[in-house]
Amino acid sequence: MEKVLIARELTKQRLSLTPINLPAELRPSDEEEGYSAQEEVGKQLIASGLGPPVGHKIGCTTPVMQKFLSINNPCAGIIFQKTVGQNRMQIPASGFIKVGIECEIGVFIKSDIHPQDHLYSVDKLTTHIESVVIAMEIVDDRYRSYAELGVPTLIADNFFNSGCVLGERRKKWQDIELDKVVGITRINGKVVGKGSGQAVMGHPMNALKWLANNRSRRGLGIKKGEFVLLGSVVETKWLYPGDFAEITVEDLGSVSLVVN
Repeated sequence: MEKVLIARELTKQRLSLTPINLPAELRPSDEEEGYSAQEEVGKQLIASGLGPPVGHKIGCTTPVMQKFLSINNPCAGIIFQKTVGQNRMQIPASGFIKVGIECEIGVFIKSDIHPQDHLYSVDKLTTHIESVVIAMEIVDDRYRSYAELGVPTLIADNFFNSGCVLGERRKKWQDIELDKVVGITRINGKVVGKGSGQAVMGHPMNALKWLANNRSRRGLGIKKGEFVLLGSVVETKWLYPGDFAEITVEDLGSVSLVVN
């Protein structure tokens, strides 16, 4: 696999807002190749000015999202510093091909989660959590046809991610029943989607377990200070110029986004 060439093409097409369409011979053949190419894409996006990696996203952690994208398992991507906003964010529609949002629950990590030779448990991982946070993931359908490109190529391109808006951290989160909280997405004041934390693999912490074990298997960890978006509880909603979007998650607050 020519991962440097794959990364160069993905990065060039993404930054030029050209709908991504890798030729068949350049597409990663499986998820492992996709993650390998993702690491190279990360280097090139950092060099382009997006800043260092500061977080992770997990996609397709709910039956709703798996059905939406015809995928049977979660997938992960990297989030870069200069794509992250706090509480309320404005973005230009001209900076995206087809911009959308997802209603997420996230966690901040307080101590390194190292790769290890046995599987992480949820109980072990909760000792690494500093706080829980509401988050709005910003996604971009920047693909000519994501169905044709296939999951490994989507993974290489960080799986639709274009940033996020983070809310206030909740350091006293242990009494919040994250599987029962309800998330709501509103666009221009109208409720367009609602879902519960239980939709995220039964419990959002199961998504963190999946990511920790996925990265550990690849010899990678999750660093102190990084955050993880655990998955959307509402199907992706697409936005247009002039839209005002807001998400709320019970016990975690709200965040918003304006598309100029």
